[in-house]
Amino acid sequence: MRRRLRCVLPALVLAIVACEGQPLPTERGDYAGMWRGDGVELRIDLDGTVSYRRRSGTGTVSIDGPLQGFDGDDFVVGVMVVKTTFDVGAPPQQREGRWVMTVDGAELVRDP
Repeated sequence: MRRRLRCVLPALVLAIVACEGQPLPTERGDYAGMWRGDGVELRIDLDGTVSYRRRSGTGTVSIDGPLQGFDGDDFVVGVMVVKTTFDVGAPPQQREGRWVMTVDGAELVRDP
C-alpha cells in the first residue's frame, strides 16, 4: 500500500500543478484587462486567469480557465487536455487613444 502511494502522490501533485496555468508574462502585459467588442467580453488577469464570453443569436460561448501559454500572438487557455487556442489576428495596440486587438475575428477595445 505504501509503495502504491509513493507512485500515485507525485502524479497527483503534477496534475494539480498543471491545472494552475501561468501568470501573464511581463512582455505580454498589454493583453491584461477587460476587453469588449460586438457580443464579446474577454478578461485577462495578470495572474493568468482568463474569462471569455461570446453571444451570437440565441447562444453563448463561455470559457473560463488558466492561461497555458502563447503560440506567437495567439494564447492558449485550459486545463490538461481541455484547451482552447484564441486566434489573435491583431495583438494589443494603441489606436486613436484606445487599446484595441482582434481575437477570433472580433475587434475588441480594452476598458480604460
